[in-house]
Amino acid sequence: MGFHRRLAPSVLNRGAGAALCALSAAAAALGAVPANAASSGHTRAEVDRLYRQAEEVTEAYNKAGERAAALRHEVNGAQDRIARRQQDVNVMREALGSLAGAQYRSGGIDPTVALLFSDGPEDYLDRASLLGRIDVRRAGQLRELQGAMRELAQERTEAAGKLAELERSRRAVASRKATVEKKLATARRLIAALPAADRAAFEHASRGDGRAGLPDLSGATAPDGRAAAAVAAARAAVGRPYVWGASGPAGFDCSGLMQWSYAHAGIHLPRTSQEQRHVGHRIPLSQAQPGDLVVYRSDASHVGMYVGNGQVIHAPYPGAPVRYDPVGMMPISSVTRP
Repeated sequence: MGFHRRLAPSVLNRGAGAALCALSAAAAALGAVPANAASSGHTRAEVDRLYRQAEEVTEAYNKAGERAAALRHEVNGAQDRIARRQQDVNVMREALGSLAGAQYRSGGIDPTVALLFSDGPEDYLDRASLLGRIDVRRAGQLRELQGAMRELAQERTEAAGKLAELERSRRAVASRKATVEKKLATARRLIAALPAADRAAFEHASRGDGRAGLPDLSGATAPDGRAAAAVAAARAAVGRPYVWGASGPAGFDCSGLMQWSYAHAGIHLPRTSQEQRHVGHRIPLSQAQPGDLVVYRSDASHVGMYVGNGQVIHAPYPGAPVRYDPVGMMPISSVTRP
């Protein structure tokens, strides 16, 4: 990961680990430690790892989806331009056809023959002058038509390239989605295989809505109105479920929650945690204020919002709702202020 991970309990293991300790202590009082305690701890660690990997891929999924949406918009625009350009070409062709007909009706024949059929030199000269003007006009329109057709061909080539890239992006989205779903399914199977008591402790720790025992945020004041609005939105989202790839309002992944919260402050954040860490300017953790984004892990695969007094609000992982947690719950990559 690029740096040494601090030896601290993860978000996933903290509550479940406490329950495991309680179970172990009860067993010790009876003079024995359950044989499955070690394997249960290993299972929780493996579930933690799978959830972390799923979150990393989720951010890649979000990025690919964002790119696919942008490409789809570009392709639609290119198709509209092609349709308009084709219409221009059709109009130019019709105009050239009309000129050709006019030239024929005006005597578009060999000049010597035209002279024989004219009433006199003056009539011939008048007719020749008209044909010259038509020829000049037609030549100009032919050049215009050729230019329009070249531009049309270029637009079609660019559109074909964007369509191909869009298809590649769609495949990337589908591949990442399949990877996330596979990891989450594996995690669910591991949880289901836990002994009943451990599974109950794990689910209780994971699914607590975060409202019991709210942290003391007295004295935590946002630096400005926009940050205050973002914090208020994030606090209103506490208890809503983690839904990978979602950006509200019914559910969120980590970066989706940050994007949704700051949208309530009139600020558009990028979709992924990797992009969000570059928004605004970086500050040291010691100077963090409510509304700042705290980005975790060396690959910036997780993000939460600092809300004061050493607490963040974030969407932790599947099965865990949006909640408060200590800011130091996992290695911090950076702190940014949008």
